[in-house]
Amino acid sequence: MRRVVVTGMGAITPIGLNVQDFWSAIKSNTVGIDFIKSFDATGYKAQVAAEVKDFDPQNWMDFKAAKRMEKFSQYAVAAAIEAMKDSGLDMETEDAYRVGTSVGVGVGSLDAMEREHKKLLEKGPSRVNPLLVPLMITNMAAGNVAIQLGLKGKSINVVTACASGTNSIGEAFRSVQHGEADVMFAGGAESSVTPIGVGGFCALTALSTSTDPLKASIPFDKDRSGFVMGEGAGVVVLEELEHAKKRGAKIYAEVVGYGCSSDAYHITSPAEDGSGAARAMTNAMEEAGVKPADVDYINAHGTSTHHNDLFETRAIKLAFGDAAKDVKISSTKSMIGHLLGAAGAVEFVACVKSIEDGYIHPNVGLTETEEEMDLDYVKGEGINCDVNVVLSNSLGFGGHNATLALKKYVD
Repeated sequence: MRRVVVTGMGAITPIGLNVQDFWSAIKSNTVGIDFIKSFDATGYKAQVAAEVKDFDPQNWMDFKAAKRMEKFSQYAVAAAIEAMKDSGLDMETEDAYRVGTSVGVGVGSLDAMEREHKKLLEKGPSRVNPLLVPLMITNMAAGNVAIQLGLKGKSINVVTACASGTNSIGEAFRSVQHGEADVMFAGGAESSVTPIGVGGFCALTALSTSTDPLKASIPFDKDRSGFVMGEGAGVVVLEELEHAKKRGAKIYAEVVGYGCSSDAYHITSPAEDGSGAARAMTNAMEEAGVKPADVDYINAHGTSTHHNDLFETRAIKLAFGDAAKDVKISSTKSMIGHLLGAAGAVEFVACVKSIEDGYIHPNVGLTETEEEMDLDYVKGEGINCDVNVVLSNSLGFGGHNATLALKKYVD
């Protein structure tokens, strides 16, 4: 199998519009959750979200290109452009058919659907935007990234709800590993903080109803009450090791394992014993050639819902056995909320930065867990330590479980 390394990163998040600002905010425990600004949420049970702030697409693309994209695609393109610059990849010297795209989106543009449905009802079908479908559908994040950057290789969009970003990076990893591509731009994007998006999750009783932004998303806390919707994008450049070395690329970390499973249990709830998520972690560790005791940190799915955090804890105990008590665990969602299809991608960026900087961020807002949740959930301040092996977990509605394993790069 060919070795796969990370050579570039880009991020659009509720706490920063590039990787440097995002990571600086993470290290200062910044919470990007606030009362919803994009529409009047009065009357909604959930009134807070982690929205992207001060984003102007024309800082990354021209006006015409931006007009032909909904926000989720704009976010993906912006993150991909940053990742391209960070990687130093020059498409003029690359075989464009060996550079691919794998960007997952869980929902697509609810905003476009709402806007055009209103036109349909009020003004009739002739007034529906002829670009509605290409604006709305989930694969347009990958499509627009490929168009803007000139990537002519394999181009896919994995849709596995909240596991979309992680699965997309994992499938890109496989593509490079097996020789289908030398380079893949991989990640996830989402922008679903809209009336029907928030209304739907409220009806499902999945969202936090807290009106305190600092206590709304509190993974693993005994008072957690639901997740907080977020938005944004994360895109990373995955590259075959020898290809990266030949062009003198900076190598941030190595992707060494990818594990998946299905709970085959319930459309929204994870398997109560954690067996499905445990298998994804076990598969990733087996491929990586690491034992549970070798893992320094788990970036947990950690949504701040009662079921997820409890059942993910059970999964970690199943997968790690006696080593479960020694691994550090935290959820980036404590600061940026749940970015749905983009969550795993942005959290992957956080994992790479943890390895690079030797820093594990805390679960911001966590004060006290409950009896069965007795693992080492980092709280208070972050931890400065050597970080060599990391797992990143994502679990999606429908029972989708995905785990990526990363290592500090050693030649």
